[in-house]
Amino acid sequence: MNNRIRVGIVGLKPGVSWAARAHVPALEFLKQDFEIAGVANTSLASSEAAAKAFGIPRAFADVEALARSPEIDLVAVTVRVPYHLELVRAAVDAGKHVYCEWPLGNGLAEAEEMAGMVRRAGVIGVAGTQARVAPEVLYLRKLIEDGYLGEVLSATITAQGRSWGPTHTDFANRAYLLDNRNGASMLTIPFGHTVGAVRDVLGDITALTAMIENRRKQILLPETGEIVPFDTPDQIAVCGRIGPQAAPIVMHYRGGMPRGETGLVWEINGTEGDLRVTGLHGGSQQVQLTLEGGQGAKAPFAKIALPPEFGGDWPDHIYPANVAQLYARMAADIRNGSQLAPSFDDAVELHRVIDAMERASAGRIWEDVTAPNRPLPYV
Repeated sequence: MNNRIRVGIVGLKPGVSWAARAHVPALEFLKQDFEIAGVANTSLASSEAAAKAFGIPRAFADVEALARSPEIDLVAVTVRVPYHLELVRAAVDAGKHVYCEWPLGNGLAEAEEMAGMVRRAGVIGVAGTQARVAPEVLYLRKLIEDGYLGEVLSATITAQGRSWGPTHTDFANRAYLLDNRNGASMLTIPFGHTVGAVRDVLGDITALTAMIENRRKQILLPETGEIVPFDTPDQIAVCGRIGPQAAPIVMHYRGGMPRGETGLVWEINGTEGDLRVTGLHGGSQQVQLTLEGGQGAKAPFAKIALPPEFGGDWPDHIYPANVAQLYARMAADIRNGSQLAPSFDDAVELHRVIDAMERASAGRIWEDVTAPNRPLPYV
């Protein structure tokens, strides 16, 4: 491996894909650590078009060719969830490190399979649960560890899922989000990202019950005026116990965007005060978060500024900012053997929690959960 880690991106479409909006600017920001060395899309022509648009030196006909190239050290899998397993397998079989977007797999079994792959191959697998490295989330955890709340008594989260509401835009590129078989839903994407952050801050979810439902049944495509059926959840209500004190936690996500500017409210109540995180919508991995707190019986919420050690110099836009922080941690893990970035094993345990929620909802039962979390180290 040369001085910079050479990245091959799978699924790069100018102006449209998540890779174009987040991964490319994140990697370019970290140019001392990374070089975007290749791209592979569904055809060589598509790969060549992306390579030309972004000035990438190599275009490959498929992911197998990209992964086998001696000019690639790390494969970034940024495509739809149903393709993650086969693409991760191609990368790992070629002995390459992998960054794979969350959800890691289309269900728990696929996630476990991929985690086993990277473990046996001795390569690093990083799951893109970037809400876990949001500065506000990390500082929230530090405040609680330092006693800002006293004992945690309870936590509540209410949020809008962004998609899965009354309308669904860009159906041509985003129709897959409406089919529950694809494993890309409000439950697995925005809600899953947030649960990953919540577990880092408050600890393991040890028991839960849930209602995960599709209430609308149909959704409007504003570009055409067509109304189409969909079966992914648009209402998620989870009640459980979390952390060492088994504090009550209640989480409710509903589809669509908020009517105002706040579509995510996460409050944590303690014996000495309260903390609150807010954002535009429930995709906590994609929105600028605001941290507020208040102590004592009468003090109102006030904004809490991040100390310099939790801020840092990152891209201005939130998409590449959080992704860049994951890549920076991954670079350290590759070079130093550390475990700073969210791993595939971490992702398996998050999948396990979501699996428990689905079982609890389907069976209308209270489900005990054994899914130990590894809070990410501070850096």
